[in-house]
Amino acid sequence: MEQSLSQTPPLRFLKMHGLGNDFVIIDARGAADPVTPALARALGDRHMGVGFDQLAVIHDDADADARLTFWNADGSTSGACGNATRCIARLLMDETGATRLRLRTEFDVLIAEDAGDRLTRVNMGQPALDWDRIPLARDVDTVSLPLPGNPGAVSMGNPHCVFVVDDAEGADIASQGARFEHDPLYPQRTNVEMVQVLAPDRLRLRIWERGVGITLASGSCACAALVACHRKELIGRRAEIVVDGGTLHGEWREDGVWLTGPTALVFEGVLSPEMLR
Repeated sequence: MEQSLSQTPPLRFLKMHGLGNDFVIIDARGAADPVTPALARALGDRHMGVGFDQLAVIHDDADADARLTFWNADGSTSGACGNATRCIARLLMDETGATRLRLRTEFDVLIAEDAGDRLTRVNMGQPALDWDRIPLARDVDTVSLPLPGNPGAVSMGNPHCVFVVDDAEGADIASQGARFEHDPLYPQRTNVEMVQVLAPDRLRLRIWERGVGITLASGSCACAALVACHRKELIGRRAEIVVDGGTLHGEWREDGVWLTGPTALVFEGVLSPEMLR
């Protein structure tokens, strides 16, 4: 017999953001994962759902403090999400009093730390730079792709296509992002970044996220921009990264790319039985 609306158990969620890069977070520790592609799409609708850039689910993990999975607003999955990882790290630090956490993602086990002044940093791991690990469709130079504008290719657990431009503010990120997300060179689609070098340690970044569209910030995109610009010998290994929603700080160290910035808890809610059905 079909379950009635009154019998559908409630599902709590949190809404958080990192510089306007916003997330719905569901805590599935001690419970079955409730998220399906259809539910992700329904929740991601900003008019008929809750709205988010990514949906993040927290799971139990035997060897880490938690395991995280990420969904895009179109119902596809994302292997990495730096700002969502920072948001969940802040949530778990406030919950437990810990100042250092190990969080498992599809990409790797990531280290997150309290950076002081309510800032949270996460080691996003070493970037993948080989064509087959990004992945690309064929063996090409990942510093300068054979595409208009000669962008760089990087994976931070998800693929990126990084264009260096003279004017990030005037860049047509909407049309270019939509175009290059689906370029045949990227068999799994790609995030697209338009980055302007303001100084040897300062970048201005505009972002198109795979499966989402234009976003105000993205941790993995910020890390990819830093790596791609350093590989083109345009900046050093540390930079202030100005995105539409504010400022992040990135540093490519020997143990990985560290990302630091603020997070915010906006509200808590309960999904209605009708939404869950």
